[in-house]
Amino acid sequence: MQRLGEKYQSVEAFGWAARDSSGHLSPFVFSRRETGEEEVRVKVLYCGLCHSDLHCLKNEWHSSIYPLVPGHEIVGEVTEIGRKVSKFSIGDKIGVGCIVDSCRACESCREDQENYCTKSVATYNGVHYDGTVNYGGYSDHIVVDERYAVKIPHTLPLASAAPLLCAGISMYSPMKYFGLAGPGKHIGIVGLGGLGHIGVRFAKAFGSKVTVVSSTAGKSKDALEIFGADGFLVSTDEDQMQAAMGTMDGIIDTVSASHPILPLIGLLKPSGKLVLLGATEKPFDLHAFSLILGRKSIAGSAIGGIKETQEMINFAAEHGIKAEIETISMEYVNTAMDRLAKGDVRYRFVIDIANTLAVTRS
Repeated sequence: MQRLGEKYQSVEAFGWAARDSSGHLSPFVFSRRETGEEEVRVKVLYCGLCHSDLHCLKNEWHSSIYPLVPGHEIVGEVTEIGRKVSKFSIGDKIGVGCIVDSCRACESCREDQENYCTKSVATYNGVHYDGTVNYGGYSDHIVVDERYAVKIPHTLPLASAAPLLCAGISMYSPMKYFGLAGPGKHIGIVGLGGLGHIGVRFAKAFGSKVTVVSSTAGKSKDALEIFGADGFLVSTDEDQMQAAMGTMDGIIDTVSASHPILPLIGLLKPSGKLVLLGATEKPFDLHAFSLILGRKSIAGSAIGGIKETQEMINFAAEHGIKAEIETISMEYVNTAMDRLAKGDVRYRFVIDIANTLAVTRS
């Protein structure tokens, strides 16, 4: 049965897709829609690998639509614009993050928080309002409404800007919203991975004191010497954790693997906040008194709206904040996914789409 919008999907595209929950990616020819009046066509230059890509490829969230072309950390160049487009011009370097549409009418949309719209449309593995399935940035081009893209300042390196569109905004938004950004604030960041290392850089740029909490003692040198953290705690070292009890205004927990949070709550000052970014599979073991006796709270956060994402990108450019990346070819992507699953990356993979995708087409 033909979907409503398929007749408009007339522009050939090429990327890499998974066909099933094995998650194995291989070359894939498909179609994208014609450029609409308020849309831009973007030649993809770079696309970051997010851990969400791995979850979706393997259908670990039980929502994958195959064939699946991942990628929601997209940096590219505008090659075509619709006649009503006013935000971008041909040749502009722009970014496309995790969502490409929303209802535009709900309270969240009206408050520039499209990321919390219950009808937001994911950049990939989502269904567009015309009924067609969205394909992501592991491809040569993408079409997006101008409202859902951001300008990349010329001072920001394009490859290392790509992870900011997911990992960057995921760290920036809760720091701002929960009042953790600025001098006099002490932030704990749990996990020094793809999100955590960017979070340290943002927190330091805000003027906050930053302590990294990690189960991997070997990451202390990177945390302190490369990313500029003020302190480092090994989460399994009871003496270190005990000495830091009640010292933090807030903690941003980036870890998606199952882990105890009661020790983290203990690190908080009275009225402190633990903000969860990682989607763990198992429920947390939580005792009410650990919150009640210190008026502490636990919250969650997911990316940010488009306006805030542009604000974050501009802030990153102004302060020289970028992701620490390993640039890879398209042919290497399956190996990179295997390494990502093992945590073997320092600290984010980015695919050089512009220079390595086309040669994989037979």
